[in-house]
Amino acid sequence: MLRQPSSSSAPLHFTTTNTSTSNPPPLLLQWPVSKAKLTYHKMENRVSVIATASKANEGAPMAAEGEVYLREAKGSGTTARGRRLLRVREEKRKRENDRIHNYPAWAKVLENACKDDEELRAVLGDSIGNPELMRKRVEERVRRKGRDFRKSKSGSVLAFKVSFRDFNPMGSYIWFELYGAPTDRDVDLLGSVIQAWYVMGRLGAFNSTNLQLENVSMDYNPLYDSEKAAKMMPSSFHDITDVEFQDNWGRVWVDLGTSDFFAIDVLLNCLTVLSSEYLGIQQVVFGGRRLGDWEEGMTSSEYGYKNFQI
Repeated sequence: MLRQPSSSSAPLHFTTTNTSTSNPPPLLLQWPVSKAKLTYHKMENRVSVIATASKANEGAPMAAEGEVYLREAKGSGTTARGRRLLRVREEKRKRENDRIHNYPAWAKVLENACKDDEELRAVLGDSIGNPELMRKRVEERVRRKGRDFRKSKSGSVLAFKVSFRDFNPMGSYIWFELYGAPTDRDVDLLGSVIQAWYVMGRLGAFNSTNLQLENVSMDYNPLYDSEKAAKMMPSSFHDITDVEFQDNWGRVWVDLGTSDFFAIDVLLNCLTVLSSEYLGIQQVVFGGRRLGDWEEGMTSSEYGYKNFQI
């Protein structure tokens, strides 16, 4: 039974007329305001009453003692600004929930890989956290590298650094720093490039004094003077060692002999494509006695040593 007192200033209180535990007791609700909304929640023989009193300039929820479940609703704001703020908070919460629960697994894998992979960070850039943009960056990289997925392309998008440290063309090491310890395939790739470069140098390919066709147009059937080429001073490599590897470092000792320095340009051109398409190279150093953690005399495969015989 509910009854309303005549006075509007009396405090809000509840009274019961039955103490039986088998049935929920009836509640006597007295309220001081003219308008009220009652919501009854029945749970385990208990009644929770929510009384929401509305006045001219305020809307304050008042709940009876017991279990009361209140949730923020869009209509709880009394002004357009309040409803707008509720809507903004709800949209933000939804976005955060989608980011946590609906974030693609492959995007999480890429994010984790970026922590230790400088090359991958360069590919994704500022797209981390945006799966759609991450996907576009990866697709762009695939398109730029080619569509033949059967062909192995495991190079680096970053150009390697080149430096010289007291390089003596008559006898110095050339060092190669890779992104990781090379596999047998990597050793064969880099070793084959060095071997081909040496064979060409040994046969006198790098002779700048006999470049007859360098600046000649092919539109008018140019002539090549074989007798002049035969009279030129021969230019050839003198010696080279096997290509050695320890961990992510490789080196080879060379004696360029009478070959011209543009042989170095030819080698760097080859290494540029090799690094981009097949085997990522961080830097190439001409000269120097000991780089990285190189240990002289350590030739055991158990400690990461590998070599390619020229």
